[in-house]
Amino acid sequence: MKELKDMRPEDMRGDYQETVLTYADNRARRVLYTQEEIPYPEGRLIVSTTDVTGIITHVNQSFVDMSGFSTEELMDAPHYILRHPDMPPAAFKDLWDTIEQGKKWFGYVKNLRKDGAYYWVYATVIPNVRDGQIVSYTSVRRKPSRTKVHECETFYPTLF
Repeated sequence: MKELKDMRPEDMRGDYQETVLTYADNRARRVLYTQEEIPYPEGRLIVSTTDVTGIITHVNQSFVDMSGFSTEELMDAPHYILRHPDMPPAAFKDLWDTIEQGKKWFGYVKNLRKDGAYYWVYATVIPNVRDGQIVSYTSVRRKPSRTKVHECETFYPTLF
């Protein structure tokens, strides 16, 4: 797994806010974020695969394009480098509780880009099972319903 680096002011798209996020594995980093939303492109799917601990092992070009990270920066990094501070930890606890049982998880996620902007996705995470054991997870993200995004923008802050 790569070293977890703080976000850098020179990568930001304009004015930004700053916070420190501590992740489930107790690693922490300085996160910089703006209020700029990047619209999800029509007709594209974002796809990635992680190992069972959430370390990225595969990305498609749509993921690279939307995240603002290079393929090299994404590979072998924890998937949570995309976690936006507005996302409640309870959402990711539910995700992990579900997929570790070998079940599919569906949900709306606000992702953080390398440049501090964000984008919303409707995510499906699927456990990949070989010989009865979960060996990895694949996540496919689609353009979300704006109605559902607005519901999440209201609901998610109540989960902190």
